[in-house]
Amino acid sequence: METITKLNSLERLRNRMREKEIENALISYIENVRWLTGFSGSYGMSIVTNREHIFISDSRYREQAKEQVKNAEIVIFQSPRLAVEVLQEELEKRNIKHLGFEAEYVTVATYEQWKEKMPEVEFVAVKELVDPLRMVKSEEEILKIRYACGVADACFEHASRMFQAGVTEYDIALDIEFYIRRQGDKNAFDPIVVSGERSSRPHGEPSEKKLAKGDFVTLDFGASHEGYCSDITRTIVIGEASVRQREVYNAVLEAQLTAIDAMKPGVGAKEIDALARNVLAKYNLDSYFGHGLGHGLGRLVHDVGRMNATSKDVLEEGQVWTVEPGVYIEGFGGVRIEDDVLITKDGVEVLTKSPKELRVY
Repeated sequence: METITKLNSLERLRNRMREKEIENALISYIENVRWLTGFSGSYGMSIVTNREHIFISDSRYREQAKEQVKNAEIVIFQSPRLAVEVLQEELEKRNIKHLGFEAEYVTVATYEQWKEKMPEVEFVAVKELVDPLRMVKSEEEILKIRYACGVADACFEHASRMFQAGVTEYDIALDIEFYIRRQGDKNAFDPIVVSGERSSRPHGEPSEKKLAKGDFVTLDFGASHEGYCSDITRTIVIGEASVRQREVYNAVLEAQLTAIDAMKPGVGAKEIDALARNVLAKYNLDSYFGHGLGHGLGRLVHDVGRMNATSKDVLEEGQVWTVEPGVYIEGFGGVRIEDDVLITKDGVEVLTKSPKELRVY
């Protein structure tokens, strides 16, 4: 079981390759390439051996690669050369005849192209080569996620001045987007702002609907800081909360707090999911909770790792998860409360700090 480490990504990958008994590996899934190299462009791939690391990209990223990629020999090609031709050339230079690749991310068409162009190379599909490494974050990665969570918390506080009747969902969403960009970061995804009956849509898009007294308003957004994401959801009420709204909200909050309290290394993700559902079942609300309790968080918002009823993932120190139970009742509205949670040696640290008691504006 890997814990939080000071090893860099390349060292961790080489250790993983030894575990998998792979001497040479091709990393072509762009998020894994970014994790490995620090490169932020849209195209690149890496050949990793016991001693060498070759990063390949095209001429669009000639200068960017020099700035960002510090742990590899950089190979840049341009039209009319094709990527597969460059890959073939680099493998031939090093007499590489056996190459592992990421089984989960390479299409059949790409694999067939490699085989046609390089019949002398044995391409071996390797499962779980990089993904398990990305689940356990390094100290540097945790710092970036922690920063992104701070931006999200500040954004929620900033946006709260707009939580009043007459303001549109769309205006709040735009304000969230602009605030995050103004901090020098990116939006991890398009913000979700839904109100009233529309709040029963877990991934509803903001509309021109105006907030009205008695509305639930669910806001789901996140920041991406230096390639690492945060993801937070809060639900509030405009004007005055009804008895039923408070009942539903408090049930969802209890489910979330119960789940977070049970999270620690060695516990199965599906066990945590079940705990949250059991709480909602006490209030006859479990049938309104249709999605998983959470997911891994890192370079992607929905990153490696799933916390649901069928998950085989086990919590480990250094993982970051979202915990986001929700209840969605058509014609009434919905509640979701989401935090980003770091698994520590003895339990958890909640990285998102925005208040969770029901707020009425």
